[in-house]
Parts: sequence; structure tokens; C-alpha cells
Amino acid sequence: MPKQKLSGIALWSPDERPRERLLSRGSHALTDAELLAILLRIGVQGKSAVELGHELIKHFGSVQAMMSAPLTAWEDIKGIGSAKRAQLLAALELGRRASLPNSREKTILKSTRDAAAYFAARLRELPDEHFRVAYLNRQGRLLEDALIAQGTVDNVRPPIRTIVARALQTNASALIVAHNHPSGAAEPSESDRELTREIVAACHPIGVKVLDHLIIISDGHYSFADTKLLDELALETLTPIPSKRQ
Repeated sequence: MPKQKLSGIALWSPDERPRERLLSRGSHALTDAELLAILLRIGVQGKSAVELGHELIKHFGSVQAMMSAPLTAWEDIKGIGSAKRAQLLAALELGRRASLPNSREKTILKSTRDAAAYFAARLRELPDEHFRVAYLNRQGRLLEDALIAQGTVDNVRPPIRTIVARALQTNASALIVAHNHPSGAAEPSESDRELTREIVAACHPIGVKVLDHLIIISDGHYSFADTKLLDELALETLTPIPSKRQ
């Protein structure tokens, strides 16, 4: 039986190979391109897995940008089919999830700063809109973080009934809603304002206070509470309209 011809990284010395270096020195010793090469396992004709890793970094700019890139951005990269793309994105998503707090018991959201940091870690780099709700007890402890809706800008419409139902199920005293704007524009749209009015109106009868509505972008956030817009919308929503005398 003929011996298999070695090529690419297999020809490198053990001290140069990413996998061997990771096992002997630890993952911190490897570059982003080398870590990607381990996930890719093999390169393409004329290009090693490490070179392909470098090409990915050059194409997207960073690993973070790779996570948030739309699927169409992968189409021009030779050698990255759907299987490899899924493998890379799954590994990156696991890494992202591992960096998040894993215990709701220890998560306290008592200020805009707390909530913005919490939601930014979950929404900042996503390529499409996600709408989440954090349900809190009286002390501000997180009871549940629920993904209510996701999709494109035009079709994300969180069901108010679901938001209220989860508030009742968790016995929440308050909630914070948040969604991302992949466009990078932090200012709320008219539909964002109207949605906030509807949530405030639906939560008021069951005694659940809406503490804030946050819009998360890649380099910051917009807070309905800090800008007093939440108070204005609540006043508009909850103030009864005087009846006209006959």
C-alpha cells in the first residue's frame, strides 16, 4: 500500500504546527489565525490551514467581525464551504457563550450601566435584530433572560402577549427590554417608541414596571430611561384622556 504523501502543515516541524504548539504551550501562545487553522484542520490546494486562517482574518478584519458577518460575506472565500463555516461559527459561538455570566442568581441589573453591559455582551455583534427581555425581582436580580423575537429590521415585531405571559410566569416585579440595531444607528425609530408604549401599557395592569428600553449598537447604546423618553411615553400611555362633556 503506497504511503500517503504529506503536504502543508504536515511537513512543518512539530514546534511550528499549531496543534502541537497548543498542546505544549497552551492556547494563549497561538495567534488567531493559528487557532482558526486548528478548527479548519486542512487547507486548500496551494494554501495551508494557517494561511487560510490569515486570509479569514484579513477578509473580516477580526474574529469578532467574523462572528457578526452576514452569511453572504463568506461566499468569496475559496475553500470555506458550508461545513467549515458552520464548524467555525459553532466554535466561536461556544467561546462567546462561555464568556457570559453563567448564573442568573449572581446577575443584578440595578442601573443603566449594568443593563447596557449585560445586553451589549449578547447583542452587540449580531448581524440581525434580536429582541430580549430581562425579568427582575424587587432587588434587581435576574429571574430570566428571554429572547422574544429575531429577524430583519422590517419583520422583528415582539409579541406583547408573550412578554406579559413570561412576566407572570417568572413572578417578575420589573423588566428591561433591549434590542440591537445592526445598522449602527442608536436613535430609536417611531416603531421603537410605539412598541415601548405598548409594553408599558400591557405591563401596568399586572404591576410590572418597565425600567428601561435599551438599543444596543457596536460602540454604545441608547437608553429610554436615561433620556427621559421612557417617562414621556409612560405619561402619554397611562394618563387617561378626559371625556368630552355633552
